Amino acid sequence: MTTSEILKKVRKIEIKTKGLSSHIFSGEYHSAFKGRGMSFSEVREYMPGDDVRAIDWNVTARLSAPYVKVFEEERELTLMLLVDISRSSVFGSDIISKKALITEIAAVLSFSANTNNDKVGVIFFSDKIEKFIPPKKGKVHVLRIIRELVALEPATESGTNIAVALEFLNNVVRQRCIGFLLSDLIAPPYEQALKMAARKHDFVGLQVFDHLDAELPDVGLIAVKDAESGKKMLMDTSDKAMRQQYAFAFKRHQDYCKEVFFKSGAQLLSVRTDQDYIKVLQGFFRGRI
Repeated sequence: MTTSEILKKVRKIEIKTKGLSSHIFSGEYHSAFKGRGMSFSEVREYMPGDDVRAIDWNVTARLSAPYVKVFEEERELTLMLLVDISRSSVFGSDIISKKALITEIAAVLSFSANTNNDKVGVIFFSDKIEKFIPPKKGKVHVLRIIRELVALEPATESGTNIAVALEFLNNVVRQRCIGFLLSDLIAPPYEQALKMAARKHDFVGLQVFDHLDAELPDVGLIAVKDAESGKKMLMDTSDKAMRQQYAFAFKRHQDYCKEVFFKSGAQLLSVRTDQDYIKVLQGFFRGRI
């Protein structure tokens, strides 16, 4: 992809996702993720219904009238995106690939965080850490993230190692953050690293998958290639037993992911590439308010 093509694609994604974050998600994002605590803002005169525990007795004694302390949420947060850029993410049987959908969702989350004056950082990974963008504020920073989302590819033909990305997050980000893992979650076991991340951070998994990941159509003999290992094979999709086995393997994978995230205390969302991810995100945000 040329530089001009990358910039054109970045601009297209910016227009779409910035609008979504401004008009749909900004308020819900703000409400869904709480700040680090409450900080003192001011004192004001007591009004009926105020909590008597908030009375500032020193000011009250000095002015001979009841005054209360007012606190506000310390809003500043850090959003960390763990983005899977392994070869399997390139797959897509419909109009959009898993990688393209992950890019859109990551852009929406980044602009939502920026609208709320929060920092955004990204860990790009395959079976190793491909790139780390430290958390920072500002539109220019978000556009840099989108540019990397569009252009960055794994250095080599590689697999997926979610544990590596989670361990990197746990080691690099010391303070509590909001963590989003964007991946198809097809990877070796990562339970222990996920437990650590969920204990330390407000952590959410967002699984992106294609409908052909879940079931095969009956179209006869087809040649397939594993995007990560490069292994090729023939599959007879007219074999009903083989299609059932394929569908069962995907369901078993889904059940495993749900169990792992539930046990860790993290949340898990799933989005199919031909579904509306906006509704999924809206439901998630509103469910946390």
